[in-house]
Amino acid sequence: MMEHFFICPHCWENISMLLDNSISYQSYIEDCEVCCNPIQMVIKFENTNLVSFQADSIEQ
Repeated sequence: MMEHFFICPHCWENISMLLDNSISYQSYIEDCEVCCNPIQMVIKFENTNLVSFQADSIEQ
């Protein structure tokens, strides 16, 4: 597990999240811990190193 910080695409707050680096590709929706809006997470690891992290609003 590793801690990663990112900016919420809804409220622009700095958010901390624990990522499971034992899974090389992850895609899921998680609610922001500050504003509770849904965020589409797309995360990629290579050899447990974070190589890509994307946090986008799912609202159009």
